[in-house]
This record gives sequence, C-alpha cells and structure tokens, in this order.
Amino acid sequence: MNAHQTSDPSEAYIALGANLGDREATLLSAIQLLDQQDQVKVLRCSDLYETEPVGYVDQPSFINMAITVETSLPPDELLVLMLDIEHRLGRIRDIRWGPRTVDLDLLWYEGVEMNTEQLILPHPRMAERAFVLVPLSDVVSSQSGPIYTFVQTALERLDERDGIQRWKTCNWPDASALSEN
Repeated sequence: MNAHQTSDPSEAYIALGANLGDREATLLSAIQLLDQQDQVKVLRCSDLYETEPVGYVDQPSFINMAITVETSLPPDELLVLMLDIEHRLGRIRDIRWGPRTVDLDLLWYEGVEMNTEQLILPHPRMAERAFVLVPLSDVVSSQSGPIYTFVQTALERLDERDGIQRWKTCNWPDASALSEN
C-alpha cells in the first residue's frame, strides 16, 4: 500500500556524513537509496563540506552534507529506513563518534517534537555543530518556516566554524540546494 494515500507528506531534514572509503560516492548512494523509496522524495541537496572529526579525533576527515526530503513516512519509520540504508552501505557501530562509511541523522521533521529511546526530534546536538548547521543552511530557506529561524539563530551563536570548508558542489542530478521545486 502506498503511504501517500493515507497521509500528507511532511518535510524532513537529514544530515549525512562519511569518512571511510569513497566518501562522496557513499553519500550519493545514500541519497539515491532514500529517493528510490515510494514514500520519500529528495527535494534539496547541500554542498559537500570537508570537516575535521569531533569527539574521537584520531580518524580521517569527514565529508558532511544535508538534504531536504518530502516523506509520508512518520519519523520513526523514516529513521528505520535510514538505519537500514546505513547498514546496506557498510556502517559498523563500534566506536562512539568513530570512523564510518556513512552516517544519516534525522535532524528535523516538520516541527515534530519527540523524545523516545530511538529518536529525539529536533536533533538534540545539531545547534552545537558547524558540520551540521553549515550544510543545513544550504537547504533551508526563509520559506522553510521554523527550521530557517532555528538554523540562522544557531549559526549566529556558534563560536567556532574552524575545521569546516566547502569541498564541492553536490552533483546529485535531481536536487541541488539552488533548485526550488
């Protein structure tokens, strides 16, 4: 059954990161796998940013980015899909904040607030992380509502933006940050 028939789509924002293997190819594969789902459509894609590791620093640099999706999946089901994609792309969870082939974090789901064992929305640490906020600012616009105000305010408060630099433009063909559907 197609979930579009039972619920209106919502906008959600996802952060992506990778620091093992072909980082760019893995991130683009994750985006493609999300977009191939009937209940998910990728709308916008940020630039790719190379960032220094945070927390556990003895590891390679990350490539980070953010995307906007439209989905009819509820937040917990979207998270299950994201975890499945991480697993399919070789994610192994052994060191907290350690090296990874891919990391997908659900940051914001159209203003939904929730706090379960599996998922906290909005993401509790996104306002502290330049590697999340800078790419996220690429895909939110003033028309995006509360997430726009949140991101702008958090960026203004952020002390450090060291360790993050634009690496390249997203060349995923169907969604660039500049295209508004």
